[in-house]
Amino acid sequence: MAIERRHQVFVSSTYQDLTEERQEVMQALLELDCIPSGMELFPAANDDQWTLIKRVIDDCDYYIVIIAGRYGSVSKEEISYTEMEYRYAMSKGKPIIGFVHKDPSKIAAAKYETDPSKQAKLANFRALVQEKLVKFWESPAELGSVVSRSLIRLIKDNPAVGWVRGDNISSDAAREEILNLKRRVEELEGEASRSLKVDPKNFELLSRGLDAVDLSFILSVSEDPDSYFSRTNFKWDIKSNWEQIFFNVSPDLIDEAT
Repeated sequence: MAIERRHQVFVSSTYQDLTEERQEVMQALLELDCIPSGMELFPAANDDQWTLIKRVIDDCDYYIVIIAGRYGSVSKEEISYTEMEYRYAMSKGKPIIGFVHKDPSKIAAAKYETDPSKQAKLANFRALVQEKLVKFWESPAELGSVVSRSLIRLIKDNPAVGWVRGDNISSDAAREEILNLKRRVEELEGEASRSLKVDPKNFELLSRGLDAVDLSFILSVSEDPDSYFSRTNFKWDIKSNWEQIFFNVSPDLIDEAT
């Protein structure tokens, strides 16, 4: 039985202008048995919290970013925390999907960036995100649906460690150990099988099988067994091979003989 794993997903976005959208995304993640993490933990991002944000991203299996009409609050370096999170996730090699608003012109004025410098930075950030996998959306409901479908595919293409219940850890470890031992047994059986097919040292110097053998025989025949000098010797040569010799001799080797 497979261990049930829950994947932790970091959701990065501006906050106040995307409250409804984030609720849809959180609901979609919960329905996929994922653990959502993000701005809800630290809505007032600041430099003191940046260390915490990075640690949470480190613990996550996947990262998604939502971009609409706002660039968001910025750090001392004049970079938004959303962009900082995105760049940090990229540097850590996290599987990422960006969800970009399809038509910013349809975003309500109250949720649209009015500062020209931030508008330019938002445009650059959108372009950066669109260099990787992105999906487009217009409404909160559509965003939730797109996130659900996209994350299923992302998990399939990029399997992650995830989280398991504490009471499953020991059994999970035991199964892993059994699998490792099974692999080792298969490796040893393979080595044993291969060793049977390998010629022993100096094998090429040994006679074997159908190699030809020249044998010379001397047969002494006597009409008087007690008389050595009355014997007649007959000599002849035969050609055979080791398989035939062993076939003829081996039955006499079963019983002890002088």
